[in-house]
Amino acid sequence: MARRSMEIRGHRALLPALGLAISLLGMSLTAPQRAAAQSAPAQAALAQTSVTSAESEWRQDLDRWRTRRAQEIHAPDGWLTLVALDWLKPGANSIGAAADNQIQLHADVPDHIGMLIVSGKTVQLLPIAGGLPDDLTIDGKPAHEGPLAVQGAKPSIIGWHGVSMIVLARGDRFALRIKDANAPARKAFHGLNWYAADPNLSVTAQWIPFTPPQIEKIPTVIGTTLDMPAPGVAEFQLGGATYRLEPVLESPGEKTLFFILRDATSKSTTYQAARFLHTPFPDHGLDKPGTLILDFNRLENPPCAYTSYATCPLPPDKNRLPVAIEAGEKRYTP
Repeated sequence: MARRSMEIRGHRALLPALGLAISLLGMSLTAPQRAAAQSAPAQAALAQTSVTSAESEWRQDLDRWRTRRAQEIHAPDGWLTLVALDWLKPGANSIGAAADNQIQLHADVPDHIGMLIVSGKTVQLLPIAGGLPDDLTIDGKPAHEGPLAVQGAKPSIIGWHGVSMIVLARGDRFALRIKDANAPARKAFHGLNWYAADPNLSVTAQWIPFTPPQIEKIPTVIGTTLDMPAPGVAEFQLGGATYRLEPVLESPGEKTLFFILRDATSKSTTYQAARFLHTPFPDHGLDKPGTLILDFNRLENPPCAYTSYATCPLPPDKNRLPVAIEAGEKRYTP
């Protein structure tokens, strides 16, 4: 859809010149030539119809994407449900609603759920006296004691009805992320805020690969640094000026580029820390020069815009743009 927006702008630019050429030539053409020329307005009308159709399709696709985006934020496990992030200490960490737990959960859960045992790079779930609660689950199945998946793209999810807990590796430490489907923030959700869709802010960028790919150090809001693969840079123009953005890959085998950026709107109308943009790979792959579409209408807020318990990445200095990109998601107002 983003590529069609470039075609739309190209068609629009040709229409005035086409009409002028028809007017000037009409006085000097022979009858057969005039007859042929008379078809030019019809061709122009057809081009305009194509422009209108392509732009309409692009807008509809953007609207669908924005609807899905709001649904994801408001989902029972969306970012509005994140209610706590507690650091685990080495050894035993009891969890539950009772005040005598090392990690007290302020949610509708049993007084004592179990123990999270941290040993080196492993974390195990073990029962307290009486065993694990009957309705406790791990990845949707009845819970059992043993090691949890804490690395990679799919860590184990400990569930109790509408409450879910995930142990996450953060540097050389582990954190317990807790979500509650009945969180007040989710109940108060009233939609997202967007700039009006603008096809002119869907731009074609030149892809300049790194040979070899680099590792970019990405800062986070909790003061840690993430080492993320950076395969190249995207060079584009806005308002007659040239800019560059460097994406990273979120995980091995990733099929999209992840741009973490900040622009001048962060001082007024968009989230202060950063916004994110995901795009398909360039047309010739990551390791060859090519092009890609940066549709800034799909800029989105990071999780930190919705909860203070997220550990969001921040843009590197090279991705802090001096230009205002008035497109995409605005600041979220609870």
